[in-house]
Amino acid sequence: MPDAPDDLDRVLGALANHHRREIVRMLAFHPHSISQLAHRRGLSLPAINKHVAVLERAGLVTRRKTGRTTFLALGRKPIIELQAWLGEFHAYWGSEAEGLANYEAYLVNEPGQMREKP
Repeated sequence: MPDAPDDLDRVLGALANHHRREIVRMLAFHPHSISQLAHRRGLSLPAINKHVAVLERAGLVTRRKTGRTTFLALGRKPIIELQAWLGEFHAYWGSEAEGLANYEAYLVNEPGQMREKP
């Protein structure tokens, strides 16, 4: 579970952009330099740095400078916390038809619920 609701908001907000999701995907395999990411994503250095800053605030990216090159690696903790949060709902998942059937059964069995007439 994320440490605070704000943490989860930052992670989900960071992942709401397709460039940032792709950066996370690339870093999941191995660290990259900022210039490698910019080249592979077809973005300018200022643009990639803005995306990296958002990912860093969410804890999804860590940086290490070696000489004049800055390398980025995946920050795993927020991803593990996101997986845990999503996993809380796993017991309730099924097909969409099953989900609707479960909700219908809940409405039928729950006293005081407003029911629509067929």
